[in-house]
Amino acid sequence: MSTAKQVITCKVCWGAGEPVKVEEIQVDPPKATEVRVKMLCSSVCHTDISSLKGFPHNQFPLALGHEGIGVVESIGDEVTNLKEGDFILPTYIGECGECENCVSGKTNLCLTHPVRLTGLMPDNTSRLSVKGQTLYHVLSCATWSEYVVVDINYLVKVDPTINLAYASFISCGFSTGYGASWKEADIQKGSTVAVFGLGAVGLGAISGAKMMGASEIIGVDKNVMKKEIGEAFGMTHFIHSNVPNKSASDLVNEFTGRGVDYCIECTGVAPLLTQSLEATKVGTGKAIAVGMGVELVVPFGLLGIQFGRTLKGSVLGGIKTKTDIATIVNKCQKEEFPLQELYTHEVPLVDIGKAFELLKEPNCVKVVIKM
Repeated sequence: MSTAKQVITCKVCWGAGEPVKVEEIQVDPPKATEVRVKMLCSSVCHTDISSLKGFPHNQFPLALGHEGIGVVESIGDEVTNLKEGDFILPTYIGECGECENCVSGKTNLCLTHPVRLTGLMPDNTSRLSVKGQTLYHVLSCATWSEYVVVDINYLVKVDPTINLAYASFISCGFSTGYGASWKEADIQKGSTVAVFGLGAVGLGAISGAKMMGASEIIGVDKNVMKKEIGEAFGMTHFIHSNVPNKSASDLVNEFTGRGVDYCIECTGVAPLLTQSLEATKVGTGKAIAVGMGVELVVPFGLLGIQFGRTLKGSVLGGIKTKTDIATIVNKCQKEEFPLQELYTHEVPLVDIGKAFELLKEPNCVKVVIKM
């Protein structure tokens, strides 16, 4: 087992709102229940952009990235379920299978291995340092790095033959949307669904709604170029939301006559939280809040929920990391999703700054970071 520190290249943000840049950092060897991972491929998620603005924590310097796939380089003394050479997906939720939440069957939010919002490992220290300073990460690790150390409870082993870019997509974004339709909304066959925002998360939600047997899947986006890709994933109708003096909920209600059974909100744009609820049917409608913006307190229209609708929050789309990700990986291996449609751009790690500009392009869905 490797024990020496390695000087490797990692993306580091030196303060809220500052441009990202490449730095040489030190990555410590893993502790007892950790592994050190050589990242093979990563991708950009909206949460990485939010982290530059101080979400989910304000700890800097910050090593970015949480989507990706890597190979185990070395293991801690107490690790028995992984070995050097295993391919893994990093996750930001664990699944102990024994806590109250895990055994309830109602949620994926494990109490033993929860979402970490401190930028540190479970023991509240970091294996990363830069210029003598502690280096923080966004969630459980930092995938925009050549090497990173991860606690074994936040890793999922996968088949080494999986397409690396596709594996990166399903490590967070696509699976989050897919799970929102599958696990959180539990969409009933023959029902109607609206999806707000047709990025990777929204396209995952469309795929999940299609798998669950929805009869009508309406994609809502201000970018008309998303119509074609939405249809590739199973969308039946498209609403262009960039209409003056009309909200997204107005447009959905006009199109359907009385709203949809379910709405999956994937943007994190504050006003769309209320609008996603108001786009559903009075008395029975259900909205799933998936997108997360940087505003932790947002305005909310009380009447939207007062008239019998249900609003549910979601983390990773309700996906359990050990139980459910394997199902999604299997579907990926069988090419049940057109994930090639997500792969629109790529950049090498050293040019990561270009990724943020590419995301502004109307035809951009996912930017892959090549290690």
